[in-house]
Amino acid sequence: MVREDPSVEDIEYQLLLEAIYQAYGYDFRSYTQASLQRRILHHMTMNAIERISVLQGQILHDRQAFAALLSDLTINVTEMFRDPEFYRAFREKVVPLLRTYPFLKIWHAGCATGEEIYSMAILLTEEGLYERSHIYATDIDHQVLEKARRGIFPAASLKKYTQNYQRSGGKSDFSNYYTARYDNVIMNSTLKKNLVFADHDLATDQVFGEMQVILCRNVLIYFNKILQQRVFQLFYDSLDLGGALCLGSKESLRFATCEGNFEVIDAQQRIYRKRL
Repeated sequence: MVREDPSVEDIEYQLLLEAIYQAYGYDFRSYTQASLQRRILHHMTMNAIERISVLQGQILHDRQAFAALLSDLTINVTEMFRDPEFYRAFREKVVPLLRTYPFLKIWHAGCATGEEIYSMAILLTEEGLYERSHIYATDIDHQVLEKARRGIFPAASLKKYTQNYQRSGGKSDFSNYYTARYDNVIMNSTLKKNLVFADHDLATDQVFGEMQVILCRNVLIYFNKILQQRVFQLFYDSLDLGGALCLGSKESLRFATCEGNFEVIDAQQRIYRKRL
């Protein structure tokens, strides 16, 4: 693909993001520019599209073309019990707090294909908390939400998932939570009964109820500083007093305008608590 003058390409890039927002309501205008441009250029290369303006025309007139682009723009890198040390810290430091609530609402923001949702469902089951919990799983991509809802994952990843589960402090045999079928594993229906799936765009949508836990891990690194501040305030407003906020290993509340309204539960694992 022949690259154009950077100034022209930058204009086309901005117009593409504006077109996406105006036509479909997805707001990528405040995502980190370098990362988003790489994903757009990768999508163009894989689909033999030479100009951003051509891509813009395609997505405006073809919803399927937009769906394909959206899948490449959203970040869906995840796995069961990703970062096992986080789940171990959650068991040890957050679960005791959750036992004080009669009912739990937990929001997984940017849930991707759902591996981490089912990980939390397993953890809560083992801690005797799942029966009084609802896990709200949200993402901006309809296709990945549907994959998460199905709860079917490739068996090729099973060894890694089992190791993660064991390292996270799992209290049972990981095989108790799924059924193997052909080249896939299907998560047990008992893990799905308290899951609620919904579309939600962190860049544009509003408060999501009063939650006892919000998990948004390895998503904010793709937002610019202004959007990060918006999302931190959104999480603060969506959390119950004393509720826990869980971020990714490369994310932090440091320098956030609402930083002083949180106390640190685990600095290394980026777990915070909204001050009472």
